[in-house]
Amino acid sequence: MKSDSLSGRLSPLQYYVTQQGGTEPPFRNAYWDNHEKGIYVDIVTGEPLFSSTDKFESGTGWPSFTKPIEKSCVAEKIDISHGMSRTEVKSGRGNSHLGHVFNDGPSPGGLRYCINSAALKFIPAVDLEREGYGRFSPLFTGRGEAPDDYDTAIFAAGCFWGVEYSFSHIKGVFKTTAGYSGGTVPDPTYELVCSDTTRHAEAVQIIFDPRIVSYDRLLEIFWEMHDPTTPDRQGVDIGSQYRSAIFYTGEKQKQAALAMRTNLEESCQFRLPIVTEIVPAGKFYPAEEYHQHYFEKHPERAACHVIFHE
Repeated sequence: MKSDSLSGRLSPLQYYVTQQGGTEPPFRNAYWDNHEKGIYVDIVTGEPLFSSTDKFESGTGWPSFTKPIEKSCVAEKIDISHGMSRTEVKSGRGNSHLGHVFNDGPSPGGLRYCINSAALKFIPAVDLEREGYGRFSPLFTGRGEAPDDYDTAIFAAGCFWGVEYSFSHIKGVFKTTAGYSGGTVPDPTYELVCSDTTRHAEAVQIIFDPRIVSYDRLLEIFWEMHDPTTPDRQGVDIGSQYRSAIFYTGEKQKQAALAMRTNLEESCQFRLPIVTEIVPAGKFYPAEEYHQHYFEKHPERAACHVIFHE
């Protein structure tokens, strides 16, 4: 679409920002304080750019995100205007100027995509199907019921805050829940599990679409994100609740986990023996609400021991 036709379709501010690389005023724009669930798309082309699940309060007065909704949806280039060197962010297909990305964002990624509201159109989560963005609906229905053809995995890899956060950002994961598994006491509390007397592990239940991400891929991520050679310990966290464990939900998962553990042992990837338990999944108890999606609620906190994946 030619810029002359855009000038008649866009507002003067939208045109100034997207086509001329301008910047709108902070705190006086449409989305800096928007907390509604949904996605943000290019005002020019409608291509999806960012999700409210990755939006955070930066205090700058512009919408700020930790990452794009998909890596390929934005392009970055060096901007040396105004006597400084910055990284400009543009939409991948429409080449609209969106804003800039900085290295002062929250953990674990440390990025802040500072974006102009004028470059964006917000699509509420309830309207995604109707507006043609239905493939992003699982981002916002993850606390509801999963479709029947989705599968469940349960892993323990140390402190569940970081484990839950990392798996929640894997494409194809529908829902993640921090909780407790593998113990002997019904209805455990965090305090009771921390007493190291219940044999519960801090675990994460993952509901995923196997057509998008396979169980084998989740297993790979599980073994990559922590040290599976330290009994009852991850980093500075010590106790049986921090042990490495796979709680399989069926024979297929069991055989996949055993086979991958054997391959890792034979590859000598780890200097010490792997101590990961591979045991049947018993009852999974969701943890208290303040543990759910902990790093989304507290982006300023350090990210435990986990090596994060995108």
